[in-house]
Amino acid sequence: MKNLFSAANEYARQSDWKDFALLKFCLCAMGIMIGAHIAPRHKHAVTAAAAAVFVVTYIPLMAKFLKIWFPDPQ
Repeated sequence: MKNLFSAANEYARQSDWKDFALLKFCLCAMGIMIGAHIAPRHKHAVTAAAAAVFVVTYIPLMAKFLKIWFPDPQ
């Protein structure tokens, strides 16, 4: 598992924004395909869980991005 994380870190170091954009589109497409197969009686729960995961992951991602975009003046 440690080797997998090392490989993922190396992949991130060698990637640019275009690589990450492709990764995001790939994951979005996978999510849409999975979502299309959810039974209607479970859609509300799955949507709520997905919204929670989105918020929990979006906040730290944007916090890091904003720190880079607007660095502390010193």
